[in-house]
Amino acid sequence: MKTHDVQSISIAKPRSEVFAYIANPENLPKWTNAFKSADAESAELVTPNGAVPIRLETRASAEHGTVDWIMTFPDGSKGAAYSRVTEDVSDTSIYSFVLMAPPVPLEMLEGALEEQKKTLAKELVSLQARLEA
Repeated sequence: MKTHDVQSISIAKPRSEVFAYIANPENLPKWTNAFKSADAESAELVTPNGAVPIRLETRASAEHGTVDWIMTFPDGSKGAAYSRVTEDVSDTSIYSFVLMAPPVPLEMLEGALEEQKKTLAKELVSLQARLEA
């Protein structure tokens, strides 16, 4: 059973601009459906059962272009998302995102990941449109 998905998108902006936007956790609600709010330490995660407060750790390295998020849920379980901004040609960037399966029971895993994959694809298009505007 697959426990991750990798997606990417080209963004017609320099790597430094794309990285700065993505590395700021306060921007997460602007381009994702998963966050109602977010800051440097916490977030409200949107779920089918309503918003859930979580601890959010953003690990960003401008040198490496990586932005990773570690989410700690109220029950102590953890989830993670890993991403990278890579320089492409002519002030264009490639943003790649590794979507990890959510911390749900095994019998729910495959369906949950499939739904998140569809959502991520839409979010990446939203991010691209926002940054290229």
